[in-house]
Amino acid sequence: MSSERELLGRPSLGERTWLLEQLRDETVGGMLLLGAAVLALIWANSPWGASYVDLVNFQVGPAALHLDLTLGTWAADGLLAVFFYVVGLELKHELVLGSLSKPAQAVVPVAAALGGMILPAVLFVVVNLTMSGGSPKGWGIPMATDIAFALAVLAVVGRRLPVALRAFLLTLAVVDDLGAITVIAIFYSDHFYLTWFLAAVATFAVYAWAQHKRIHTPFLYVPLVLLGWYFMHGSGVHATIAGVVFGLLTRVRTDPGEAKAPTDRMEHLLHPISAGICVPLFAFFSAGVDVRSVGLVDSLKNPVAIGIIIGLVVGKPIGVVSLSWVTARFTRASLSPDIAWRDVTAIGLLAGIGFTVALLIDELAYETDPLRLSSGKVAILVASVIAALLASIAIFARNRHYAEVYAREEADYDKDGIPDVYEAPDAR
Repeated sequence: MSSERELLGRPSLGERTWLLEQLRDETVGGMLLLGAAVLALIWANSPWGASYVDLVNFQVGPAALHLDLTLGTWAADGLLAVFFYVVGLELKHELVLGSLSKPAQAVVPVAAALGGMILPAVLFVVVNLTMSGGSPKGWGIPMATDIAFALAVLAVVGRRLPVALRAFLLTLAVVDDLGAITVIAIFYSDHFYLTWFLAAVATFAVYAWAQHKRIHTPFLYVPLVLLGWYFMHGSGVHATIAGVVFGLLTRVRTDPGEAKAPTDRMEHLLHPISAGICVPLFAFFSAGVDVRSVGLVDSLKNPVAIGIIIGLVVGKPIGVVSLSWVTARFTRASLSPDIAWRDVTAIGLLAGIGFTVALLIDELAYETDPLRLSSGKVAILVASVIAALLASIAIFARNRHYAEVYAREEADYDKDGIPDVYEAPDAR
């Protein structure tokens, strides 16, 4: 008997249903994200570009609570907190019920994510330490993968990508997000106030207690989450971290007689809002770079820009594929018969699409350095487009094979709503 186990095999029927629902919302959100970014770029580079800057810098909020923030800051600290809450819910699902709940299944996507985070960061640092005028402070920028942007690309060129590869991409992106969140919390907080942080921890404890006691009323949770966000904002740790923590503390298993667990209910409610409103608005307020003032060529010559492009376009796919391959060899695992290493390479190229979290870290790293900040934004956009084009080429080359796999996976000849592959005698 062979001692090898299979990697990237077909997910269970329940996991497949959950996965396709998540990806559907992210795909629509990706289209809106791209539209918002293009609109911001057009406006910022139009004769009315000054009005875009005025809008981003317009302050609103109660000054007595130290929340008189610009709209750009509200988008980064407020709207992205909703996005990270959804990320926390997804991570909780993956850790308890999904691919990360089984170490044998989790080891390769986790290794892929680590390779896709570490190598880009190392390449960025090397570039910025060896080039004149470099600044390694933004090493976290090329670490993150934008799943919405990547799925928008798949909606155009990879509609028939096997579900197992989509699951791999989503798991990789979720672990990526966790890594980026950790980096933001530890390395991109410019001050720290213990009292405020402990107040935030207290709200987390009450939230966890309420989940344990099966309390359902929003009259407790909404004020609690708002307070947790406010205290985290005051602590100096980036406020979006509160969203992740609350997501991770949400109950993911259903009780007897319960149709859906709280994580499923909250994802169903908030995922469309996050993907369709929060992330596109953040992209709109962050992506508007006036290329005329900084110069496109000059921006891309900046070591920060070069490090980001090399990190995302080169470091991401190499890191993802190499650590996946090494881990598979070490654990004596082999790919599913429907998937080849060239398909994993296509996913690695897609992972080089960094946008939402990359823009956030760019703003945190170079907030007081307008030249590097603008160069970083331009590089993130350029690198994401290059990665998307390269991934599209790799996917196009395999579309005939994907179509064959798709036809087998989706066939439902008995019209019962369940793909026949899940009803075969040897279905797992």
